[in-house]
Amino acid sequence: MPAPLLGIDIDFGTGKTSDAEPAALSQDDITTKLARPAMFSRAAYCTPDVVQKWSCGPPCDALPNVKVLTGGGDDGDIPNFFVAHDVDQDTIVVAHQGTEPKNFLSVLNDIKIGQVDADTKILPNATDDVKLHDGFSDAQARTADIVLSTVQSALESTGSKKVVVTGHSLGAAIASIDGMMLRMKLDPSIFVNTVVFGLPRVGNQAWADLVDSTLGSSFTFVTNQKDPVPLVPPQELQFQHPSNEVHITAVDPTGDIATAKSCPGQENVHCSAANSLLDPSADNHRGPYFLNISMGNRFCPL
Repeated sequence: MPAPLLGIDIDFGTGKTSDAEPAALSQDDITTKLARPAMFSRAAYCTPDVVQKWSCGPPCDALPNVKVLTGGGDDGDIPNFFVAHDVDQDTIVVAHQGTEPKNFLSVLNDIKIGQVDADTKILPNATDDVKLHDGFSDAQARTADIVLSTVQSALESTGSKKVVVTGHSLGAAIASIDGMMLRMKLDPSIFVNTVVFGLPRVGNQAWADLVDSTLGSSFTFVTNQKDPVPLVPPQELQFQHPSNEVHITAVDPTGDIATAKSCPGQENVHCSAANSLLDPSADNHRGPYFLNISMGNRFCPL
């Protein structure tokens, strides 16, 4: 039976782990598969008014020829977000803002640490055993309708067949649920690629398994060295990461070149799961990750 904690029913236990040996990730893979989503995640920290005009300074300048279709947020209950057409890649992009590490960890320490049933209006293929962190589920639900309707309209108007969903920190959690929603609700011919950074654990073992079976290799979460955020909420509270982690083990002094590895299975013991909350680095959560890309309010000047 679940044990009560702060008036919430929570199961104590741990999920799957993997001890499979990681494989080195090439610089070409980082550049071609991860860099562009990271740039959009960085831009999501900029204020909605400048993002709507795509005039947010260097974060926007690094991504020319982007047409923003909708956006919003209040940098609070509704984190900033936008949906855009990346014209050069002919891709519809969904990006969500995250939070500073100290603010994020304080949120996880308050009362909202329980799990709730997945909302089948948002995730129609979720079964009764799929549970999500209640705060992450609530945050995603606040923008789910506008994200889905805008993506559907954009795919029809542009003829694009590709969607990229991305975010950092809290934004990574929201983007993970968005990616699942879009994969379940869009036509199977549409390629939905979800690439997120500094991802906390979003749900339980059934959630992680559902992500694996629904998104497979089209889901990637990038962890950076001793970033503490991927360690929370803890596995002991029945939270579990899906597969397809890319773990950065080092970044050169310029912030440009990262050494990274692809981690097979869930909660690979050779990757971020080996880290300890007793030895964290909030700077690793912000970055740089690679190509001098760091994420947070301070890295968006406008």
